[in-house]
Order: sequence, then structure tokens, then C-alpha cells
Amino acid sequence: MSSSAASPRAPRAVTPRPPLERDRDCLVAGVCAGLARHLGAPVPVVRALFVVLGLLSGAGILLYAWCWVFTPWAEGEDAPTRRAPVAWILLSAAGAGTLLVVIWSIGGFWRGETLDARLAALVVGGAVALAAAAGLWAELIDRVDTARGPRHALTIRVLAAALLTLLLVLLLARPTGATSVALVLLPLIGLLAVAASTLIQRWRELSGERVKRIREEQRSEMAAHLHDSVLQTLALIQNRAGASSEAARLARAQERELRAWLYDGDAPADSDIATDLRDYAAALELDYPVRIDVVSAGLSAERASGGLASAAREAMLNAARHAGGEISVYIEGSSAGVDVFIRDRGAGFDLDQVPSDRLGVRESIIGRMRRHGGTGDVRSGENGTEVRLHLPTPGEPRV
Repeated sequence: MSSSAASPRAPRAVTPRPPLERDRDCLVAGVCAGLARHLGAPVPVVRALFVVLGLLSGAGILLYAWCWVFTPWAEGEDAPTRRAPVAWILLSAAGAGTLLVVIWSIGGFWRGETLDARLAALVVGGAVALAAAAGLWAELIDRVDTARGPRHALTIRVLAAALLTLLLVLLLARPTGATSVALVLLPLIGLLAVAASTLIQRWRELSGERVKRIREEQRSEMAAHLHDSVLQTLALIQNRAGASSEAARLARAQERELRAWLYDGDAPADSDIATDLRDYAAALELDYPVRIDVVSAGLSAERASGGLASAAREAMLNAARHAGGEISVYIEGSSAGVDVFIRDRGAGFDLDQVPSDRLGVRESIIGRMRRHGGTGDVRSGENGTEVRLHLPTPGEPRV
């Protein structure tokens, strides 16, 4: 059989390399782990390679810093966290250098003729550099670390400043010519670097506030434009279509979503009872032919997870399901407690005539309010139904 008749070899499938990115849960910076995963090499081998290159005139340090700056973090919402206590390691090394200076100073060996100037500069300069690096690392990196935070950063900065101050005092206590004058400048430079880290953080906060202010101004301009055009058009559709029509319901839902996007974009996720009932009203308008207006007056500390909010939601659901049309919800907060009124314009009903197996009003509204220390009252007639819920302030008598 000739070679020309041989079947061609199937091409080998090429496995794509993982993207070059740093893990958010890393040892120091995630550079070695990300590079090892991208190259398919063991992580210890990559770390050893950086160490060897670092001994070659600092090439490994420059390469590591370059990868650190230009390699992105892996996708995720959590802030990066580091397992290695880098700031404490740097501070411990700075403390060891400071302790050496203390021993020399107490033993009487800290003099120009007994201690070589190069050795003095190396020890003092190394201790200052390590202490300043610990303060900078804590303020710029550990401050936003989920495992550490601002308190940890403040502790490191205070200890670093204490070490630098101690070095400065020891050097001032034994001046020996021009060499000591140069050495005294080193702790001062370190203290300035630690203080500058706070200024950098303040500058970041001011920049964030400036960006937020610019965003709010742009949102206000957009809100004014949309209010003069889109929101008025949606309101006109609702007025002409009627509260129970499909077009009015869709227009009302779009209006609520647009207003929430414009005015509540930066609101916290946790909400009070007024915000919760407004969101619930918007959801009901999508499912039932109703229009629900929620108005709040006074101050109330009642949260959306409380029994009052649950009872109000049940009353709103009953009004939307059985009455329809226009429903009004009024929330009033005072020092005596919180009152919620839910009114509809339906045909009404007699609570005594409601079958005993239907527990929506008796248990989900009146019974729930009683269990939470409040009261619930239902008044219904030909012109509609009104549900009044009252939750007194702790320590206040029931109404």
C-alpha cells in the first residue's frame, strides 16, 4: 500500500489557554498564581523564577511590578483579599532594624568611629523604608481589603509612625557630624511618606465625591428633560386611558420604573416601609388593572421586614384583587406610632359574612397586627373599603 493512500492524520485539538488574570483571593498580589495558570506551570516554579530574576540586578522585581500593574483582576463583585499579612511582615522587619539601633545606642556603640557609616545608613535606611512601606501598604491596599479594613490600616500606620519617631529620637540623641545629619533626614522622610498616604486616601475620597456630584448633575439634567417629555406623555396616557385599562397599567409601570431609575439609583438596598409599599404597588399594577398611589407623611423607623408592612401588603393585594380601579395608601408616622390607611372604591363587603375558611383579612391583617402589638380595623361600605393599621411606638399605649 503506497504512502499516498494513507489516511491523513486528524488535526490535534488546541486547548485555549486560561485568561491572564489575578485571583481576588490571593497570597500577595495574585501575579504568580495567575501567570502559572495561564502558562500551565506549577505556582512554586513561577515564584522561584521571579526570585532568581530578582537577583539579576532586580529584573524579577521590575517584571513582577509590571505584571502587577497591567494584569487585571478576575471578574467578581467582592474586593480583593490577601492571605499574607504583608503590612505586619514589613512592620516586623522594620521593628527588628529599630531594635538593632536601640541596642547599639544603649551599648554606646552608636558613634561614627566605631560604626561604619555605610552600615549605619544601611540599617537606618532599611528600617525606615520597611516602616514607611508598611504604612503605605496598610493605607493604600489593606484599607479596602475585605479581611482587614480601616481599623487595621490605622493600627499599622500608628505603629509605623512610632518606630520612625523612635529612630528619629535615637539619631538626634547621638549626633556625630555630617553622617548623622543625613541619617536624621531618613526618619523624617519616612514620617512624611506615612502621612502622605492619608492625603492620598483623602484625595481618592474627594475624587469620588466629585465624580458622584457630576453624575448627580447629569442625572438632574436628564430628569428635567424626561420630566418635560416622556413622563408627561406617560401621565397623559394614564389620564385618557382610564385607571383600569391595559394601556394605563403599562404606562403607570413604565413611569414608576423611569422615576426609580432617575431618583432612586443610589438608594441603599435596605428600605423602609414607604419604599417597600411603593415597590409592591408597582408590582401589583403589572398584575392587576389598578392604579395605586402611595403617600408618606412624617418620620417612621418601621422597616419593610416588620409585621406592619406585611399586613399592609396583604390589604393592598386584597384591594387590587377584589376592588380594582384606584387605590390610595397613606402612611403617617409620629411619636405615638405608625398608621397605614389603604382605601379602595370597590363595592365593599361585610366582614361578618366572609366564610370562616377565608383567613386573609382575619389572620393576615387583623391577626398579624395583634400579634405584633398593633391594631387593625376594616371599614367597608357601598363607596369602598378602608383598612386602618396602627403600630404604636414601644412603650406607648395602644390606640
